[in-house]
Amino acid sequence: MSSAKNRLTFKATMAQVSVPATSANLGPGFDSLGLALELRDRYAAQVLDDATFDVDVTGEGSADIKTDKNNLVIKAMLHGFEHMGQKPKGIALRQLNVIPHGRGLGSSAAAIVGGLALARSLVLGGEQLLTDEEMISLGTELEGHPDNIAAAVLGGATIAWVDRTSENSGHGVAIKVDPKIKALIFVPEAHLATSKARKLLPETIPHQDAVLNASRAALLVHAIQSRPDLLLEATEDLLHQNYRAEAMPKSMALVTKLRAAGVPAMISGAGPSVLVLHTLDDLEVEAVIKVGAGAFAAQKLAISTHGVE
Repeated sequence: MSSAKNRLTFKATMAQVSVPATSANLGPGFDSLGLALELRDRYAAQVLDDATFDVDVTGEGSADIKTDKNNLVIKAMLHGFEHMGQKPKGIALRQLNVIPHGRGLGSSAAAIVGGLALARSLVLGGEQLLTDEEMISLGTELEGHPDNIAAAVLGGATIAWVDRTSENSGHGVAIKVDPKIKALIFVPEAHLATSKARKLLPETIPHQDAVLNASRAALLVHAIQSRPDLLLEATEDLLHQNYRAEAMPKSMALVTKLRAAGVPAMISGAGPSVLVLHTLDDLEVEAVIKVGAGAFAAQKLAISTHGVE
C-alpha cells in the first residue's frame, strides 16, 4: 500500500467495466483454483464533487443490494482509492447484475473486482498506482479468500494463494485453458451463503484424503491446460463437497449422478450451483442437461479468456 498519501487527479468522465462470473475450487482446489466464465456484471461510475453516493442497481439480486456507501462495489472503490492515496468526495454508480447471487458463481468477487477496477479507471495514472497484482491482494482483503478474486481479475483459469505470514495477502497466476474445454452450469432456485457453507467444514480431515486432494489438484492444473480427457479423475474431491452435502442435497445428488456417468461435475464454489467442465458435442450436452431438468436451470457458458475489462 502507498505509504505516502498521493494527491490524485480524478477523471471527470464516467468509467465502465465488466467482470466475469467465476467458479472456485473446481473440485479439489479448495480456495486456490478458479475459472472465469463468460457471464458478466457491468458497472459504470463517476466521481462527484458533492459528498453523496448516488447508487442505482438493476438485475440479479437488486432488491437486496445496498444503494448507499455500504454497497459492495462502492466499498471496493473506496478501498482502491485509499490504496492509491486519496478518496473522492462522492461517487455515482450504476450497477447491472446478471451473475446469480448466493449460488457459488462469484457475485461478490465480481462486485469487489469491479469496484477496484472502476477506482483505477477514474484516476489519472491509475494503472501504475493499482496493478492487477495489487487488485488481487486488495480484493482478497475484502473477500477473505483469493480464488474467485484472482479469476475475476486475470480471466481464464487461475491458481491463487495467500501468504502464511499475512492471511489476507492474496496472489494469483493465470494458466492457459485448453480451447476444447467448455463449461455447463446448473443453477438451482435455492441460495446458499458462503459463510454457512464454510461452517459445515471440519477442522481436520484424514491424511489419506488430503493426499488424494493434493494429487487431484495437481493433476487438474495439467488437465485444464492440455489433457481434458483427465478431467473426471482430476476433479475428484474429498476435502469439502461431501461435508457440505446436507446444505445442498439436490446439488450433490446431481454431481454424484453425472460423475457416475463419466461426466466431470463438481459443486461451483460454495454451491449450490453445479459446474460441468467438458469436451462434449451438442447432442451429448443436451443429454447431460436433461439429467438436471426440473430442479436446475442449465446454462452453457464459454470460458472467459479475459478478466475484468
